Amino acid sequence: MIATINNFQVDLSKPIDISIPLTNTDENPIAWYLDKPEIKPVFFGEWIGSVKDGASTNFNNIFFNPHAHGTHTECLGHITKDFFSINQCLKTFFFFGELISVQPEIHGDDLVIAKNQLEHLLKGKTTEALIIRTLPNSGLKKHKNYSNSNPSYLSEEAAVFIRESGIQHLLIDLPSVDKEHDEGKLLAHKAFWNVKDVDNLNVDARLNCTITEMIFVPDEVQDGSYLLNLQIASFENDASPSKPVLYKI
Repeated sequence: MIATINNFQVDLSKPIDISIPLTNTDENPIAWYLDKPEIKPVFFGEWIGSVKDGASTNFNNIFFNPHAHGTHTECLGHITKDFFSINQCLKTFFFFGELISVQPEIHGDDLVIAKNQLEHLLKGKTTEALIIRTLPNSGLKKHKNYSNSNPSYLSEEAAVFIRESGIQHLLIDLPSVDKEHDEGKLLAHKAFWNVKDVDNLNVDARLNCTITEMIFVPDEVQDGSYLLNLQIASFENDASPSKPVLYKI
């Protein structure tokens, strides 16, 4: 099925899913010091919600944390005292996006995505969404335990550049845009959302902008322009598991 949007054509029959599935196995990626997700049948006395155990249906409970257990999309409610829901902040779901591949720079003991790298790769392009694939692009990203591994992150200056470029939706293949152990500063989160005071939200904070973390973009997907469909579950929570899908323009 070919769709024409703003004089661009996309083939909706060829989606590129850049989400990581959530499983209850050791193959599931993990961050923030949690154990793997749980997906298991409900027990009512002797009744087990499993067809293989004699029930008429499979009836599972799922226990997971959206920030720790896979691809998720979050709003500024992730860092504010007042409650804001991703389900209320994200109201449209198709965006023009730009995919770039970045080799983080060595800054002491850290690997950091710097402002100058983004400037060089975007070359003045304007886009609604920015999808960042970090290099090297190992398939281990889909299964890694990131806890206490000091993953790469985005510098505050890079996050300010993204905000000032008018980018509304940031997607990245890391567990966080910020340094793992940063004493709660969350500089990149705050810079992207323009949150100046987490206790008293400023009127120019970016309520309708989102950050999606723990994506995976396969090597065969080339850098360039795409149509992004950013799908979330309707959770009234600061974050939701999500399924970002790209379509080549």
